[in-house]
Amino acid sequence: MPVETPPLYQIASRLQDTGRAPLTGLDAHALLAPKPIRHGWRPGDIPGDARAAAALMLLYLQDDAPHVLLTVRDGGLSRHAGQVSFPGGLVDPDETVREAALRETFEETGIASAGVELVGELTPIYINVSGYVLHPVVGVADRAPAMSRAAAEVARLLPVAFDEIADPANLRLGVRWRDDRWFDVPYFALRNERVWGATAMVLGEVLARLGLGPRDPW
Repeated sequence: MPVETPPLYQIASRLQDTGRAPLTGLDAHALLAPKPIRHGWRPGDIPGDARAAAALMLLYLQDDAPHVLLTVRDGGLSRHAGQVSFPGGLVDPDETVREAALRETFEETGIASAGVELVGELTPIYINVSGYVLHPVVGVADRAPAMSRAAAEVARLLPVAFDEIADPANLRLGVRWRDDRWFDVPYFALRNERVWGATAMVLGEVLARLGLGPRDPW
């Protein structure tokens, strides 16, 4: 049964930096991690040589309902080609994770940072396939921003109503073939795309912080 999504301002308020519930994100990450676990990965364990990356989870109003912007990565990219992700990329040496999240979002989607209010950061996630530690940053806009994809990086923009993310029926379990074996993979079924991996973990943490799940897909 679909759940009732809070208004945008309530979502933003609950996701602000407060230092509360530090284990909430780690629990959500563990729940939505593919199995068997690869290379000894554990939620919260981040190697000292991991490269910092940042991503923006942008919440905005469209048709009077909260939405989240995702992107489908271009199929020709060297890493994570064709996967669904938040706008983001590596953090430059002279910038913060928040600055990097805004810069990468502008480069990939054309969304100007002036219309985005940053309200907090979520739990970092180590991505052992790439050696990056992802810092998810939460931003809010009071209306759907003007956007245009960077064709070399983004196959298409994927706005998703928050109701769809919060609907327990859209959290499912599938399989993927990688490194000569099958993996069981929790994923969100959104707009005819499978959202899994670090992106699913971020969405799971958001649901957990809002008290909306995620349910156990196993």
